[in-house]
Amino acid sequence: MNSTLNATMRAVAWFGQPYNVSVIDLPMPRIVNETDVVVRITSSAICGSDLHFYHGYSGSPNIPWGLGHEAVGYVAEIGSAVTSLSVGEYVIIPDNADDGHWGPAHPLSFGVGSPDYGGLQAEYARVPFADQSLLPIPINGSSNATAELDYLMVADVFTTGWHALSYSGFEAGDSVAIFGAGPVGLSAAYSATLRGASRVYVVDRIQSRLDLASSIGAIPVNFNTTDPVAAIMSREPGGVTRSVDCVGFEAVNATGQHANGIVVNNMVAVTAQAGGMGIAGVYFAASNNTAGAPLAESVPEQAPLSVASIWGKRLTIGSGIVLPLISAPPLLNLIASGIASPSFLVSAEIGIEQAPEYYRRYSDHLENKIVIRFP
Repeated sequence: MNSTLNATMRAVAWFGQPYNVSVIDLPMPRIVNETDVVVRITSSAICGSDLHFYHGYSGSPNIPWGLGHEAVGYVAEIGSAVTSLSVGEYVIIPDNADDGHWGPAHPLSFGVGSPDYGGLQAEYARVPFADQSLLPIPINGSSNATAELDYLMVADVFTTGWHALSYSGFEAGDSVAIFGAGPVGLSAAYSATLRGASRVYVVDRIQSRLDLASSIGAIPVNFNTTDPVAAIMSREPGGVTRSVDCVGFEAVNATGQHANGIVVNNMVAVTAQAGGMGIAGVYFAASNNTAGAPLAESVPEQAPLSVASIWGKRLTIGSGIVLPLISAPPLLNLIASGIASPSFLVSAEIGIEQAPEYYRRYSDHLENKIVIRFP
């Protein structure tokens, strides 16, 4: 690989213009520290979290910067202190990586404008602290196109959906209501079926996504046409054992208008006595508008939620970000053994120059999960 200082690569970049991304030339990453590797990316993905930037709600003010936090590829260069990886090794780059102080705190993340981590919707990526940051793909795993997409889902959405279910306290035999049928919500529903749920309900307003939920055995609930609480309670008079929020702060009502707190309150309503709630949807405190997040001040800092209802029903709540480096190993084994195939989520495979068009399609709910392929 040519990593000279003037070499460039194609990458998806954010300039702080809502509903617009660009594909530009960015400097080719190179080894900076002895613990780095450079990965040649073969597949990357567009995630619902990327839409928070695309819609102008969050992101570093230091524009432009590269987008993307899910990728699979091959190690192209290694630093002198890297001990567990070799050139040519097939790896997953997860959304969150080691920042040199690995622990329970949020690590630095790819694709958010950090000065130390670039975006993964690009031809190459530098991965600092690579021994701790990369997930080698199992040697008994196939490198064919379908298997690559399965492993790509482990970088974020499959792992997040799986762990969101764990946040709710899920156990085999439980009934579950998943709010949101995007890639994370569908991954949570898929995880519930893999883990032995008795019934899985998926709530959304996009029929194509609900059809995909039906295809994996879930019961679809379209809140465009029915009250989701009434629909679920008519089938589960005592409520479901577990509920999961896979939407976050961008939740909307049946008319498509932002409705702060609607999901978590519906979850309280449908969850049974002594049941559990898992919150994987993104929530963050409001901040000032910046060049990188021109609509940040419109983000609600708090969602209305009745603590009395939670207390009265003895509900438990788990939430937070998911770290694939900690949670992913069992999922790699499920894919390698042929038990799990989360690539059913993918609706489009594109070249990088098509990214602006497909960001628009994703934002308009015309796609479910988009993969960018590199030669």
